[in-house]
Amino acid sequence: MMSALGVRELGVQDYEPTWRAMQRFTDTREPSTADQIWLLEHPSVFTQGQAGKAEHLLVPGAIPVVKVDRGGQVTYHGPGQLVAYLLLDVRRLGFGVRELVNRIEASLIGLLAEYGVDAQARADAPGVYVGEAKIASLGLRIRNGRSFHGLALNVDMDLQPFQRINPCGYAGLAMTQLADLVAAPIEFAEVRARMRAQLVRHLDYAEQTTLTGGIESL
Repeated sequence: MMSALGVRELGVQDYEPTWRAMQRFTDTREPSTADQIWLLEHPSVFTQGQAGKAEHLLVPGAIPVVKVDRGGQVTYHGPGQLVAYLLLDVRRLGFGVRELVNRIEASLIGLLAEYGVDAQARADAPGVYVGEAKIASLGLRIRNGRSFHGLALNVDMDLQPFQRINPCGYAGLAMTQLADLVAAPIEFAEVRARMRAQLVRHLDYAEQTTLTGGIESL
């Protein structure tokens, strides 16, 4: 089991200030700094990875596009999507990048199984899928042995903006969400709590603490 983990539940946050806060946290943390996970939602935004190709932005319209320093191509964030940013000392955890991705995907698959949804990862395309449709995206950056960015799980949202891009660089990739796969109403707070528990378990943390304070304090 690893050291303690701090978790911030941040509600709805604009994308760019959150990204800058992740960078600051990563660049200024000490070897003894506890890892953190941030759970939140974003207003509508497209984000394009550092190797992203403009051809995958089809018709962004009025939705802003932010070029960022994570891996991967373009994706969409919006209300009703659960985002988890993983601010981890990967070197201290002793994980390779592939193992970290596997553990994140296992957390998502475990969460979806709690709702009776059979989901899978794919070796050739990071993320989690239900059949041929993608339900969760992954995009990480590792800098000096520390990770930031993370995962986005479609819970109960407007999926139409995904049609304005080639999601994750795949033309015609179908997207799905938890609310369309279960009969009962989805409680976002419950999904957030279950996601938190799955990440703590799959990343082998000994304990977790709920942190107060918003991104402006970081």
